[in-house]
Amino acid sequence: MLAPINRQAIRRRVRYRIRKRISGTAERPRLAIFRSQKHIYVQAIDDAAGRTLAHASTQDKDIRSKVAKAWNLEAATHVGAVIAERLKGQGVGSVVFDRGGHVFHGRVKAIADAARKAGLKF
Repeated sequence: MLAPINRQAIRRRVRYRIRKRISGTAERPRLAIFRSQKHIYVQAIDDAAGRTLAHASTQDKDIRSKVAKAWNLEAATHVGAVIAERLKGQGVGSVVFDRGGHVFHGRVKAIADAARKAGLKF
């Protein structure tokens, strides 16, 4: 009999495999995504200094006022645009994308596309 699939353990292993290869700096921070069932969170992290440069989520007041549902592609697109604008305001034009072990599809892809459209380079 086959063992049941533990999706959390698989995602954890993929996340660690990704993190071995990428790291953020002050000039090119790591754009990390956390996706829950209801919300999506993005933060730009300088791993060398160990600090967050900017963050955005569907729980921000300016994003909540623009979208009806916080868990769809429209909300993710707004989050991607907001994080790009906040980083551009700090003079950051290029980032390393950390999908957090999630498949590059759906909400994760919507954030990346919106950030690229707003001027960030990956």
